[in-house]
Amino acid sequence: QVQLVESGGGLVQAGGSLRLSCAASGRTASTNTMGWYRQASGQEREFVATITWSGGRTYYADSVKGRFTISRDNAKNTVYLQMNSLQPEDTAVYYCAAAWLSSTSWTNRYEYDYWGQGTQVNVYS
Repeated sequence: QVQLVESGGGLVQAGGSLRLSCAASGRTASTNTMGWYRQASGQEREFVATITWSGGRTYYADSVKGRFTISRDNAKNTVYLQMNSLQPEDTAVYYCAAAWLSSTSWTNRYEYDYWGQGTQVNVYS
């Protein structure tokens, strides 16, 4: 089992920044990919970004490309999501997820085995 704990959410004005963290524990060696997803009220959970533990390969949703940056600290088993130029449409619960995946599955939320409890991000204009 892998446990994931997100933190760093909050309330921010449009144009501002937040950094989310996701601390992984347990059998992290059973995973090679960490992803961030978000779910706005009444909407489907959508892919945001992903990163591999080895090599740090990244991939982003078009909606956040150029504004969000995913990174990882292997020594701390922690993944980060730096979110800049936040907009009201970024308001959602943000979840981190983990699995052992090939790149073709990075954006498929059903392929992720482990999920955190989520952290709320609210952006006001």
